[in-house]
Amino acid sequence: MSVSVAEMTEQDQLFEYTVRLGDNCVILGQRLAEWCGKSPVLEEELALMNVGLDLLGQARMLLDYAGKVEGAGRDEDKLAFFRDAQAWRNLLLVEQPNGDFAKTMSRQLFFDCFQFLQYQKLSNSADTKLAEIATKSLKEITYHVRHSSDWVIRLGDGTEESHQRMQKAVDELWGYTPEMFDMDAVDEAMLKSGVGVDLKEIEPAWKKMVEGVLSEATLNFPELTWQVRGSKEGKHTEHLGYLLAEMQFLPRAYPDANW
Repeated sequence: MSVSVAEMTEQDQLFEYTVRLGDNCVILGQRLAEWCGKSPVLEEELALMNVGLDLLGQARMLLDYAGKVEGAGRDEDKLAFFRDAQAWRNLLLVEQPNGDFAKTMSRQLFFDCFQFLQYQKLSNSADTKLAEIATKSLKEITYHVRHSSDWVIRLGDGTEESHQRMQKAVDELWGYTPEMFDMDAVDEAMLKSGVGVDLKEIEPAWKKMVEGVLSEATLNFPELTWQVRGSKEGKHTEHLGYLLAEMQFLPRAYPDANW
């Protein structure tokens, strides 16, 4: 944003908070779309595409609301297709490349469990629109958690190769998970007003959920030997720029086109 957190109005803070939620869904939905035509089996391709469509549906509701809160004439499409990388607020975790199927499922498990706990709390938000979106989305997210958990267990407790790949994926993505629970001034303001979620409060429950899945999958709970953060300040990995270049090309090339 063009103003510092200290200069934000309550409207600015709500916009920023809502955009963060929407951006997570857009970027992870786009990542899952990359599996179209490439997934291990047809049934799983349909499942991944359905999860991706769920996320994009959530993103549409959130970005539509964010645009209305902002009041600057930007709708969901403008927010999705006409912002550069530094204006995005998605977690670094969700922009990471798909890698092999184990890495995709590890990324999905970490985010699904986080989103489930976050939206459980958000469904009681003082902001009735966010509460409505969260409540509606929870039905989908509950399935997402079950789907990613089943695959992590199947791969972790499968063959020697699938176990090794799954453990490698968990270890490679673990350093992106602490950022999910960072609380900045916007989060604190939204929490104080009864709108937002205390991310620190849900962290122990997230670790318990993930540890339960990893244990059943015969995988080691990784040690935190490194961590990366910065998305709430618009700092991202190089991967986001490439993703946005592909996702945004057509609407930017033909901004006045009607679909």
